[in-house]
Amino acid sequence: MSGKLKQIGLITMGALIGAALTLNYSAIAEREPEPLPIEDLRAFSEIFGKIKSDYVEPVEDKKLITEAINGMLSGLDPHSAYLDAEAFKELQVGTQGEFGGLGIEVGMEDGFVKVVSPIEDTPAYRAGIKSGDLIIKLDETPVKGLTLNEAVKRMRGKPNTDIVLTILRKGETKPLVITLTRAVIKIKSVKHKLVEPGYGYVRITQFQEQTGDNLVAALKDLEASNKGALNGLVLDLRNDPGGLLNTAVGVAGAFLKPDQLVVYTEGRTDEAKMQLSVKREHYLRSGEGDYLKNLPAWARNVPMVVLVNGGSASASEIVAGALQDHKRALVVGTQSFGKGSVQTILPLNNGTAIKLTTARYFTPNGRSIQAKGITPDITVEEATVSASDAPKMELHEADLERHLSNGQDSTPKTGQPKSDKAKDSGTKDQGGKKAPVDPTEIVSKNDYQFNQALILLKGLHLLQQR
Repeated sequence: MSGKLKQIGLITMGALIGAALTLNYSAIAEREPEPLPIEDLRAFSEIFGKIKSDYVEPVEDKKLITEAINGMLSGLDPHSAYLDAEAFKELQVGTQGEFGGLGIEVGMEDGFVKVVSPIEDTPAYRAGIKSGDLIIKLDETPVKGLTLNEAVKRMRGKPNTDIVLTILRKGETKPLVITLTRAVIKIKSVKHKLVEPGYGYVRITQFQEQTGDNLVAALKDLEASNKGALNGLVLDLRNDPGGLLNTAVGVAGAFLKPDQLVVYTEGRTDEAKMQLSVKREHYLRSGEGDYLKNLPAWARNVPMVVLVNGGSASASEIVAGALQDHKRALVVGTQSFGKGSVQTILPLNNGTAIKLTTARYFTPNGRSIQAKGITPDITVEEATVSASDAPKMELHEADLERHLSNGQDSTPKTGQPKSDKAKDSGTKDQGGKKAPVDPTEIVSKNDYQFNQALILLKGLHLLQQR
């Protein structure tokens, strides 16, 4: 198994602008090639020749071939793509948690760029970009007609330079025009706070190389602040677009028993079939120290609530699904994004690479995450203050054009989750609007979903004491 992890580089997200994907890196294996479709290749060659001879102006061979590769991959699903040398390099750098850009994870929908999730503490997040926003113009350039890679390149640029995004947002009567300043983005992937004696809060914004280490450090700090073991813990995975697969296994392993299954994958090749458990060879890279050895003793039995929403994708869904299946935590919030496919990075000899969907993720109990997501045990919507301010439609994997099917019967095997929809969170100011949130707060006291999670935790603690 460890050999497979070394061969493969798994990505658990969509395309990111100034953010990392969750990947496997893999050399292209020597497999018996399937027969080539000769007649179709002849047609391709004929079209190529006609473009070269008859198109209104000359076109370089390299451009035609590159565009053909782009079209071949983008036509498969929203997450398969061709990475030129620059994009491949940025992808590798991005998993280390520092990169340039705006800080949004995006996909393509109907020819436009659609926001999956803004990354916390980035220009996009601070400017109020939301999941589901449709970007229709970059500066003065319409997005329609651009490939996703072309749009991403336009949004990237030198730090401290501006770009103007024109956005369509559900519920708004006219497009929003938002100016963002590009930045070198350093993401702090783990934040924590002792919200009151005995009860801790940990938020993971993205799964990076150091996230497992940082999580253990956060839990130890909470223990020190509390002067002992906690009575309950909220793990917040809302708007976490994913990250590194081995890190997701390590994070789940901080709360599960050794050797318990976290996730498995199914695909056509042997490399695409994996079972990843709480074993050091499944969550550590070669040469890394085992951070779970420093885990506080209470972490694997403390009552837990996991918060998810439509911006929780891929690696965060793996963690939530594993904790839910093993009945280790209650999952609370709204349906997660449903990014349950595995993208493998296949480097090519010319310094470029392809990002190819090679498998589907399954939770320990055999549930496919793809195009469905994780259904909360208890549904708690974001608080609203009036009928006209109803929760905005969340974007999910199943909403994306050409999304990969679930591969299973999408009908839930269990009953519908309990519903606890907020009607009035008490966070209104005197004008009837939501009270402003301090962006420096790790968790807001006006966060309705969090407050409901805390109430549940206290109930779980009381039950545990009986």
